[in-house]
Amino acid sequence: MRKRVFTMVLAILVAFGFIGTGLAMEQGNKRKGKYTYRKVYKACHERGEVDQAKPTLNPDAKSQAEWEAMFDEKSFKEFGCEEEWSNLSEVELTDIFTYLHAHASDSPTPAKCK
Repeated sequence: MRKRVFTMVLAILVAFGFIGTGLAMEQGNKRKGKYTYRKVYKACHERGEVDQAKPTLNPDAKSQAEWEAMFDEKSFKEFGCEEEWSNLSEVELTDIFTYLHAHASDSPTPAKCK
């Protein structure tokens, strides 16, 4: 009887583990995201579309929920440099999102671009 109960509990825990992993948002590389975010603005500045190579939005400019909404909708007009943003791959966008989300205003480590 104990063996059967133990097996059922173990099966339930494994099932919840798989469900949780499947529902978790894909995580990118924060360091690559920071580099790519700056690279986008540098390229945009060199093209003459913006006045400075420094990104206009700091990570702490929005909350985590606001960053999630922006990247879910893929509405990057607020960033400017639409040509550069449209050329980014999904992996690069995930990396940038991970960087911005990790350092949002309501995150444990809010940060500004320096």
